[in-house]
Amino acid sequence: MSIKTMSIQRFFFALLLSLPLSAQATLAIQNWQTPQGARVVFVESRELPMLDISVDFPAGSARDPAGKAGLAHLTHGLLDQGAGGLSDTAIAHRLADVGAVLSGSFDRDRAGVTLRTLSSATEKTAALEMLARVLQRPDFPQAVIRREKQRLIAAIREAEADPGTVAGKAFYRALYGTHPYAHDEAGDPAAIARLTRGDLQAFYRAHYSAPNAVISLVGDISRAEAEAIAARLAAGLSKAAAVPPLPSPAPAASSDVRIAHPSTQSHVLVGAVGMARNDPDFFPLFVGNYVLGGGGFDSRLMREVRDKRGYAYSAYSYFMPMVEAGPFQLGLQTKLEQTDDALKVAQATLRQFIADGPSEAELEQAKSNLTGGFPLRLDSNRKILDYLAAIGFYRLPLDYLDTWVAKVEAVDVAAVKQAFARRIDPDRLVTVVVGAGGAR
Repeated sequence: MSIKTMSIQRFFFALLLSLPLSAQATLAIQNWQTPQGARVVFVESRELPMLDISVDFPAGSARDPAGKAGLAHLTHGLLDQGAGGLSDTAIAHRLADVGAVLSGSFDRDRAGVTLRTLSSATEKTAALEMLARVLQRPDFPQAVIRREKQRLIAAIREAEADPGTVAGKAFYRALYGTHPYAHDEAGDPAAIARLTRGDLQAFYRAHYSAPNAVISLVGDISRAEAEAIAARLAAGLSKAAAVPPLPSPAPAASSDVRIAHPSTQSHVLVGAVGMARNDPDFFPLFVGNYVLGGGGFDSRLMREVRDKRGYAYSAYSYFMPMVEAGPFQLGLQTKLEQTDDALKVAQATLRQFIADGPSEAELEQAKSNLTGGFPLRLDSNRKILDYLAAIGFYRLPLDYLDTWVAKVEAVDVAAVKQAFARRIDPDRLVTVVVGAGGAR
């Protein structure tokens, strides 16, 4: 079994942190620090005999050293491919024997391992032993390293045939330049081919340490049990100091990148460096973007690009807040022959929105839809765990979920206009177009 890696680095991650709870839903979130320096967040939930745990580290692709693009991704993927003397098959079988599931997440900011297990003593004990083994004692077997390097390189090469993937990679390169966020999450084939077992071991020791760890627990256990589990997981990790913060990205210069590709449509991305997860403009930008391009058929981009002109089936925009300023991205796909016309309409729509902001009616509709139309029901430990992991890793306030609705409702037109004016300069946009005959 390999850890199932899910990227939380895109729109759905932003959506997860942005959807509201019902007015009645609250979580009694507890937090503390283990003696080893790991941060812990915990919610006791006795409704089901289940325990969900995630352990996250600042070990995403932004932490790849120079010339070793792909090291973070490969390290994460190999954690359960042999640990503490057990093979990947043996680990998978022991988890299956007790009905436990091990999975993972990886993006530019973080790498994480997640466990779901029954809370009964026998099953929980066996599952936690496997989680601890994977986190604390990965073997990085040479044969498995060779296999996984080949598999990863092949996957990257295969993805080069997808114009959307090509556009996304080019967009991050143009937007972030030499900043670590420009690193592709999967890595570079030539760099991956050069990686050694020593590289993996060194990266693991430096990044998967107790002071770097954020441990999130939800389920059928007491506070005392949660403290014991967190301390046990942290105690077996390295004591390497917390990694230094990432640098703040500079605003990108205006650029227009055209890449030829044998696709039937042009893939168009437009954007700028947006906001960090702790940005004070988070709520005005999020609510405003719902009007601009985040509200589906209610958004201006959909009306202007699709409804009025039929240039694209869909047009969207979103902010992706990260530890440092993540991207603001506007995107669409259109017929090759109408690429420039569709792009001009999208750019004009964005420019007008930055200048004028939303109307009062648009803003009220957006706030109503966000607070009432898309309630996120915390009806499973999995959903609660996702929230906890984000709150812990990004150091969000523990009352983030309880205050979400009030902060959305407090946004007004002036706040949206001011926030967009501070963050998005329509004269300094990065544009990427991937399609046949598109090269310049």
